[in-house]
Amino acid sequence: MLDAQEIEALIREGVPMAEDIGFTVEAVDSGYARTRVPFNARMVRPGGTLSGPVQMSLADASMYAAILATLGKVEMAVTSNLNINFLQRPAQEDLVAEAFVLRMGRRLAFCEVRLISAGSETLVAHVTGSYALPASSGSN
Repeated sequence: MLDAQEIEALIREGVPMAEDIGFTVEAVDSGYARTRVPFNARMVRPGGTLSGPVQMSLADASMYAAILATLGKVEMAVTSNLNINFLQRPAQEDLVAEAFVLRMGRRLAFCEVRLISAGSETLVAHVTGSYALPASSGSN
């Protein structure tokens, strides 16, 4: 199994934007990843909230981290669907994600992500999505 640092390095190497937004992987376990994007005033949209694209990027990368934590190095897994519900304005704090693999199939992985502002338990966005897995992923 890959550890948090290995997963973070894979994501940052494959998706350079992850480094641009400061994406980090804090913890992983099979079917789970906890990730973070540090608050940066450059990511704020009019109205003083973190932009939707930043929230979606964190959610997408978090799903990928949870899949890598489950299957190991599967670089050609790609997002096939992402649905986000913005529930509350995030605070001007780090944005934290907890991603869970709900079902791992042979060709698709289904995930859920909860986004919160650091220091709070209030859900700011709820995300569901799926990843298409390469035929050689070795999953169920």
